[in-house]
Amino acid sequence: MASVRLVRSYSRRLQVKRVGTSYKRNLDWKPYQVTNLFSTSADTANDERKSQNESKDSNFKLFSELSKLRLSALVVATSSAGFLAAGCAPISWATLSACSFGTALCASSAATFNQVFEIDRDALMKRTRNRPLPSKKVSKEGAIALGLSTGITGTAVLALGTDPVTTALGCGNIALYAGLYTYMKPRSEANTWVGAVVGAIPPVMGWTAAGGSMIDPEAILLGGTLFLWQFPHFFALSWMHRVDYARGGFQMVPCNDNPAGDRTAALINRYTWYLSSIPLISTALGVTNSMFAVEGLVLNAYALYVAKNFDKERSNGNARKVFLTSLWYLPCLMTLFILHSKHWREDVTEEEVRIDLHAYIQKKINQIRLKGRELCIHESAVVKEREDKCPVTISRETTAHAALPDIVISSTSNEQQNNNPSS
Repeated sequence: MASVRLVRSYSRRLQVKRVGTSYKRNLDWKPYQVTNLFSTSADTANDERKSQNESKDSNFKLFSELSKLRLSALVVATSSAGFLAAGCAPISWATLSACSFGTALCASSAATFNQVFEIDRDALMKRTRNRPLPSKKVSKEGAIALGLSTGITGTAVLALGTDPVTTALGCGNIALYAGLYTYMKPRSEANTWVGAVVGAIPPVMGWTAAGGSMIDPEAILLGGTLFLWQFPHFFALSWMHRVDYARGGFQMVPCNDNPAGDRTAALINRYTWYLSSIPLISTALGVTNSMFAVEGLVLNAYALYVAKNFDKERSNGNARKVFLTSLWYLPCLMTLFILHSKHWREDVTEEEVRIDLHAYIQKKINQIRLKGRELCIHESAVVKEREDKCPVTISRETTAHAALPDIVISSTSNEQQNNNPSS
């Protein structure tokens, strides 16, 4: 270090320029340049290793941006939720892995092709101009190669690891998102409804991969949840970025709405109310137990609250609250759907738990259900001794047996009258 400082000091004295009859210090001189003369082979190796790591990080970042990694992760989560909601015993972990991995690759392919087709429009928008394709960090040919490879591989994984219906849904969703949805974005506001269909398919893929049918009530409810959820989510997002979307030439409802945002606010409120009915419909159809309806009231009450606030004041701040609420609302609702699904058994033995991971998961779900029952005000205050305690559940049973005591009393009175002639 002393030698480095000596060279810096000596070199600094030499870095002068003659200007006319005076001398002027060269302020452009950088003293750290001479330190390379004293670098060791270990330093060079460390620099090369650091450069390689930065290159790997850069490549992964480019891949994640082209694949819209966070969006793909959400897609995988919903498909896995659809699979687990089936409660199939035993769980086929190989099938679940194939469904999740194949869905992730198909989502990556669709996102990549979407960006390939929208390079020029993305370059016009502030929030997308730094993406790999508009910024020239990745060539168009390279992006196409990535989209093809992930799409073909994802379809192959679904075909080998799941079933033809799930495979067709995964492959079709690539065409629907990268094709029809992308084509409609600059042409019609209906693109949002097409995009909602795209988002509704992954949980149905999970359900069919587990052995269910597309027309099962569970599949329709799971897909319907994702379909309805996307409207408050996306309308809030597009309201915050309405100027940017208009700059890119996209036909979004907030872009074409009046300055007050009447249509946007009405749509957010309407679809939030529609979404709030899912727990009630699910319980009425017998797909989930009654606690799903009770707990869903809490989630939906807050979702309706933030939607109502946006309706009162159409500010970006309130739109952001709607958007952020949608981010935690969906995983909470899907988790509750799985926990309260009637496909999960409650009579799990300790022997099954020891030898079967699926039975272990069932036991944990039953423990969570029991804890929820203990926290239920209705159960603790009204019907503590009942196994299925909440009055929402026992109301039909109570109604069905309500007339029985009257019949017994009536017959008893007739017997008393027959045995007592004086009466």
